Amino acid sequence: MRVVYYSVDQDEAGWIAGLQAALPQAQVTLWHSGCAPADYAVVWKPPQQLLDEQRGLRALFNTGAGVDALLKLHLPAGLPIIRLDDAGMSVQMAEYVCHAVIRHFREFAAYEADMHALKWSFRKPRSRLDFPVGVLGLGVLGQRVARALAQFDFPVHGWSRTAKVLPGITCHAGDAQLDAFLSASRVVVCLLPLTAQTENLLDAQRLARLRPGGYVINVARGAHVVDADLLAHLDSGHLAGATLDVFRVEPLPQSHPFWNHPKITLTPHTSARTLRSESIAQIVAKMAAIERGEAVAGRVDTDQGY
Repeated sequence: MRVVYYSVDQDEAGWIAGLQAALPQAQVTLWHSGCAPADYAVVWKPPQQLLDEQRGLRALFNTGAGVDALLKLHLPAGLPIIRLDDAGMSVQMAEYVCHAVIRHFREFAAYEADMHALKWSFRKPRSRLDFPVGVLGLGVLGQRVARALAQFDFPVHGWSRTAKVLPGITCHAGDAQLDAFLSASRVVVCLLPLTAQTENLLDAQRLARLRPGGYVINVARGAHVVDADLLAHLDSGHLAGATLDVFRVEPLPQSHPFWNHPKITLTPHTSARTLRSESIAQIVAKMAAIERGEAVAGRVDTDQGY
């Protein structure tokens, strides 16, 4: 068995060494133009040339949960595209989102500012019932986030394209229920895949449906949020703030108004990083299943975009 690896920003040597150790009978090499045909490719944001040259692949493994960059390429018909199901990302995402929600709810940013000003302050505790949290997207990551938030006794709503039932979560589904979901939420967490249907989803009209004093947390893709509309709602006071981990252009240009906005907290696309050892173990297990002729989880529906 022959495996090629390619990534634009991951540790190539570490990934190749890890894959080779987990696949001692295979040949694992870094992809380059003209290299020998492979059975499997493990990639992150590969060039079109890789797909054009490697026409005999049995499967293409994406080393992340999001496949929007991959689906922009011309993919060979019938080639199985397999994404990571979790590989350590869901607990990181739950940590990040719970921290952002609690930091806002408990007004920790204001306390921190008071401490820097040598001011001993007190704020009246707020009711969780006044801060329902809506999770946009109920895949593996979204479900873990929703369950984690519910553990802190926040009312949690979830929205997905198709109907789901999650204990303790008020679930909404489809376009017909999106407005009701947004209107029920004071904090909205975006965990959607980026598709033609979800791009620019959080625009002026939909942000306006959030409860007054709303808060936006985006840990999915920057293109889900219309930047100018978010800024307008922050400046008008309809939104109390936002925590943003993803952006339309990354790294975020230094001239972007997000950098200096007093109501925005930024992080550099770090809410849930791919954990190499867990990812390799999952990929290798799926390769073995394919070799045995078995179906594997995480196969991407290219028509739906995830």
